[in-house]
Amino acid sequence: MLSRWAQLEPHLPTNVGRGGRWHCHRRVINGILFRLRTGLPWRDLPLHFGKWQTVYDRHRRWSADGTWERIWRAVLAAADAAGRIDWSVVSVDSTVCRAHQHAAGAHRRPAYRGDRRCPAKHRSDEAVGRSRGGLTTKIHLASDGSPRPLSVLITPGQWGDAPQLITVLDRIRVPRPAGGRPRTRPDHVCGDKAYSSRRNRRYLRRRQIQHTIPERRDQRANRRRRGSRGGRPTAFDRARHARRNEVERCINALKGSRAVATRYDKRAYVFHGTVTLAALRLWLRP
Repeated sequence: MLSRWAQLEPHLPTNVGRGGRWHCHRRVINGILFRLRTGLPWRDLPLHFGKWQTVYDRHRRWSADGTWERIWRAVLAAADAAGRIDWSVVSVDSTVCRAHQHAAGAHRRPAYRGDRRCPAKHRSDEAVGRSRGGLTTKIHLASDGSPRPLSVLITPGQWGDAPQLITVLDRIRVPRPAGGRPRTRPDHVCGDKAYSSRRNRRYLRRRQIQHTIPERRDQRANRRRRGSRGGRPTAFDRARHARRNEVERCINALKGSRAVATRYDKRAYVFHGTVTLAALRLWLRP
């Protein structure tokens, strides 16, 4: 079994173009992982990780240009080639993270397009929602049977689950090392009542994906009231639905990182990079 660093090192960027090469990837990444686990402010990083500004800038840059996402895909491809991904049942769910007060107040304006380190445009809402409990952000994800995440999506905390199912499943893209199209379709999808909708079921049928999603009580009553026009009852496999605990265990593992359990990042793309790194860290475990 390769060490975590041996799995990670081949996929890291080797240079930044003009201005020279990166220095001491391992030291900086250890600093990023330390902050991910503890959730402490960037300025309070221990000195043996180097300058806090260097550690933060690299995490921000790699979150913006998709480096963390590409590394995660590469690790997923290696795991799939080794047979470590359980495609038999892929479960979807979401979790709400409390947003720290420092995560609010981002400028609602597009980033400077000449800066390649930043995305072309920020989200207008920065994935921060307001509710009775305060500022929140929601993480939508799909996990395999390991359980480890296959895709993640960041939205404001008040957004519903059902409208995000298609986006979450479309983000499952596991490359094949031997070439060809990446794998995007699980064998079976499992979700709770929050994902029950005609649109979602039609999408799953069109992609020929079997699914176990219980029908909500109001939807069942409406279908019965319409008689033959309401369609057939939805199939439900109780044994497969019991495997929903896998995605809940995956969420608990992600929230073991304090920087994920509580959102401290002001920008949505930086927090998405933080969650992606937490997912990558789970796949690097033996």
